[in-house]
Amino acid sequence: MTEEVQDIIQRVKVLREIADISGETLSQKLGFSTLEYRQWESGESDFPVGALIKIAEFFQVDLAELIKGEPSRLKTYCLTRAGEAPEVSRRPMYRYWNLAYTFHRKKAEPFLVEAKADTSDTIALNTHPGQEFDYVIEGTLQISVGGHVLDLNPGDSIYYDSQEPHGMRAIGGTSARFLALVF
Repeated sequence: MTEEVQDIIQRVKVLREIADISGETLSQKLGFSTLEYRQWESGESDFPVGALIKIAEFFQVDLAELIKGEPSRLKTYCLTRAGEAPEVSRRPMYRYWNLAYTFHRKKAEPFLVEAKADTSDTIALNTHPGQEFDYVIEGTLQISVGGHVLDLNPGDSIYYDSQEPHGMRAIGGTSARFLALVF
């Protein structure tokens, strides 16, 4: 487990303790399975970004504060110049860059995501509360949502209920980049 993941777990635990709420109660209130939540908080598996968004909303803190330990401050606009978005390490097969990390009280989390070239035949699935919109910028992204497998090319987009089992992988021997908005 990386130091960053340990820090996130610790911040979630502190927020729970301040609110005097158990992990079981929090998982029930947010629609997570208790087992899944225990695995996240113990570090057995990573918190999905969508779960962190819901936890941040529940405790009324910004995602940036939960992930990086630094509060967001901007309320009028947030400008992120090319190459300046902070990387958020979550899963080894993806790289995420938070595109609005300093904006306070966002209604959605915008990420630039890079899926590494994948040679496996399987797509790792996950679920999280909310909805998601993905817009492919480059490469070919194969996505599975609710049992449907679709290939998306540059300019293609998909909007879906992220409580449905979903996952994606880059196909065609190259990585794929896409814009992901998580609501």
